[in-house]
Amino acid sequence: MTSHLVSLLTGFGSGLALIVAIGAQNAFVLRQGIRREHLPAVLAVCILSDAVLILAGTAGIGRLTESAPFLVDVLRWAGAAFLLVYAGLSLRRAIRPSALHAAGTGSGSTAAAVLTCLSLTWLNPHVYLDTVVLLGSLSATHGADGRWIFAAGAVAASAVWFTVLGFGARLLAPVFARPTAWRVLDLGIAVFMAVLAFSLLRSPV
Repeated sequence: MTSHLVSLLTGFGSGLALIVAIGAQNAFVLRQGIRREHLPAVLAVCILSDAVLILAGTAGIGRLTESAPFLVDVLRWAGAAFLLVYAGLSLRRAIRPSALHAAGTGSGSTAAAVLTCLSLTWLNPHVYLDTVVLLGSLSATHGADGRWIFAAGAVAASAVWFTVLGFGARLLAPVFARPTAWRVLDLGIAVFMAVLAFSLLRSPV
């Protein structure tokens, strides 16, 4: 397997593991998908917002590591620590699972739906930690060229997830309403995060 393919798949897996966690944004997309209300506009906001944040994190942290190469090792250890924390949080969610519900009324106009989606995305402080800080730091461990391939994988994961969640909402809603499904998913995320963290610690950068 080539290094570029490894970067792409790692970016895709890392992005997907962070995006699928239960949250207000996913619940909103699920609701819009079930009701078939303004879905293309809502999906465009989610996907483009993630792309902007992921690429900004990759570019910003990339410039930092180019000017101070020792930061790559710092980011590698910090990224591994973040991943282990996320693995622990996912494991805790698996032990005490909740469910994703699409309750609520419609959003009215397309503009209202877009504004709601923008606020759920950009006013959520966790989105900056996940995309700009964590994914940006992980991308830096893949080298000057590999970091952009990693970022492309993470952006692709966002596009795939929101597209599947939105257009498959009517089929997925009964599954996501069952805590058992989230228990299995969170266990898988915890394992992936832990494996990725240890691979970061073992591999020289």
